[in-house]
Amino acid sequence: MPSSAGIGLKSHHYRDVLAAVDNGTAPGWVEVHPQNYFGAGGPPHRWLTAINDHLPLSLHSVGLSLGSADGLNEHDLEGMARLCERYEVASVSDHISWSGQADDRYPDLLPIPYTQFALDHLASQIDRVQNRLGRQMLVENPSRYLAYDHDEMDEIDFINRLCAMTGCGLLFDINNVEVSATNMKALDGVETMPDPEDYIDRIDPALVGEIHLAGHAREDHDDGPLLIDDHGSPVNDLCWSLYARFIQRAGPKPTLIEWDTDIPEYAVLIAEVQAAQAIMAEKTAPVLETSAS
Repeated sequence: MPSSAGIGLKSHHYRDVLAAVDNGTAPGWVEVHPQNYFGAGGPPHRWLTAINDHLPLSLHSVGLSLGSADGLNEHDLEGMARLCERYEVASVSDHISWSGQADDRYPDLLPIPYTQFALDHLASQIDRVQNRLGRQMLVENPSRYLAYDHDEMDEIDFINRLCAMTGCGLLFDINNVEVSATNMKALDGVETMPDPEDYIDRIDPALVGEIHLAGHAREDHDDGPLLIDDHGSPVNDLCWSLYARFIQRAGPKPTLIEWDTDIPEYAVLIAEVQAAQAIMAEKTAPVLETSAS
């Protein structure tokens, strides 16, 4: 995956992306939710094939449900395997979450407890994915709205252990850091997440295979704000600041502008891409020493 900025590809922008390829203004790469391409053919595949002929493609799944107690979603795993065989896929990923059980599936990415039992189970499911696909996968840090009473480790320790056990990488969603840190700031007077800056500083850049940047919605309540990870607005100032802080230490990383609701015009997405590219260029530019006269 190139260390440049890409976009989440939506059908609204198929023509725009191909036109941008022709005039040299295309994003560095594109990412899709594979569940939208599980069909055998039709216009979605015709467009995706044309775009993949020119741009690297990442698959970001929302349906494996790696943390489900009865195991991952085999239907989605097989669908992803078919897409990996069909396209030149540069990266595959899903979430540290669960979204279903034996009898039903939910349209949410629900948090899992940070316990050794959950860690072992999640690691076993990641192994199944990586063995089936024959490649490393990335897992995304969650956006959270609650904590479990019996967590045995914090989120970053959980992620570090998970990557060490499985060889998977981290899809580092910096917007999720802000969302979770705000929502989890204090429960019963106990801090359950580090401050966003501390979180950023504790992440090992060597684990990060991709970064996500997105916007979120905010609701203000008497007991404090609630941030909702809706991917429906521009990246905010704090998220850009956290991104710059991480890039200064980590160097350029594949960075996605994630926008899934209230889809904007293509030019708005490309402006966000250019902002990410500018930060990567600025924060990794060599410092030229000047001699004293």
